[in-house]
Amino acid sequence: MKKLGTVLIAAAAALAPLAPLGQVAQAATAPGASAPAASCVVHWGTGAKHAGGMVRSKVLTVRAGEHRCFDRLVFDLGRGPRAGFRVQYVRHIVGAGSGKRLHVRGGARLLITISAPAARRFPAAARNLVNVMGFRAFRQVRGAGSFEGITSVGLGVRTKLPFRVFTVHGPGPGSRLVVDVADHK
Repeated sequence: MKKLGTVLIAAAAALAPLAPLGQVAQAATAPGASAPAASCVVHWGTGAKHAGGMVRSKVLTVRAGEHRCFDRLVFDLGRGPRAGFRVQYVRHIVGAGSGKRLHVRGGARLLITISAPAARRFPAAARNLVNVMGFRAFRQVRGAGSFEGITSVGLGVRTKLPFRVFTVHGPGPGSRLVVDVADHK
């Protein structure tokens, strides 16, 4: 087994001039070990993303998680059709209904606008909706309020990074809105 590892590393070193950095890093990584961030390739972009329209489904909860190449924010929505959304980089996060500028930690800010009202127990104006301390891309998740059937959240990120947004059905009769932010450019 030790000889096989030595042969693989020698082969990767010999092929290094012929292969891009990410492929060499993958070849030199032992089976079962995670590859370095150099092998994380995303084709997402930093432009605004939007889809869908207004719904009566309610925003129920939000949670965050770290993945190998990106940080993920997930909003759980109640029964009904998928909610519309708009996610874009902005200079400032502004409170829904109040117009007040809200401080959000990070070098860049994503405004997440969900075309659905917040549920009664959803803390739509909370300073820290989710603990993201130690995340590679996320710095703060701040509620910006829910006003006239639209729920807004400010996501502070390390710097302007590529992101993607999508919705999924379930589990059960509800749906989820997912925002992934790459941890590198």
